[in-house]
Amino acid sequence: MAQYGKSEYWDDRYTRDPEPFDWYQRWAALKEAVADYINKDHQILNVGAGNSRLSEEMHDDGYQNIVNIDISRVVTKQMEEKYRDKQGMSYVQMDARSIDYPDHSFDVVMDKGTLDSMLCGEGSTTNVQKMLSEIYRVLAPNGVYIIVSYGQPAHRLNHLDREDLLWKVTYTTVAKPTISTTAALASDDKDSPNVHYVYRCQKKGEIRHE
Repeated sequence: MAQYGKSEYWDDRYTRDPEPFDWYQRWAALKEAVADYINKDHQILNVGAGNSRLSEEMHDDGYQNIVNIDISRVVTKQMEEKYRDKQGMSYVQMDARSIDYPDHSFDVVMDKGTLDSMLCGEGSTTNVQKMLSEIYRVLAPNGVYIIVSYGQPAHRLNHLDREDLLWKVTYTTVAKPTISTTAALASDDKDSPNVHYVYRCQKKGEIRHE
């Protein structure tokens, strides 16, 4: 089993292969699925950003307030250098299970393959619970957590449907690329051979007491 949840695994991987590497989908294929949930003035957090081109493509499309975090110090240094001239886009070495930002800091959290990779590692249930709690905490009221996953609803909604996570979950599908310009996890095709799922978890507004 690949140790997807360990920083050492990713540090070694990005040292050996620093070329851009995208899980599942590119931004152009995802835009329509998330258009109703994300605005260009939103504060965006990309968890498990790696060296994906997602944030670059979003930035070029006008979304220019993006914080990218990754557990690997190697890749965050690489990407910080690569995109040093892109104003409003930053890279920070950080564990998504312990996000060092205040409550309600972000309008949108993007997750392309990070939830899936955690589910492939040791202590998967505990690690996913920690990450989801942290993502929920840093989301602003009415903010949205967007997950791109190979997992069918029967295998993902059980993690997202928790009493302490007050969000509304909807999902749609996006056809897998016909030409393999993106990467997949080892267990990808066991769920849905032809599509990826895009889950939209919209946090409910805060209840105010007079």
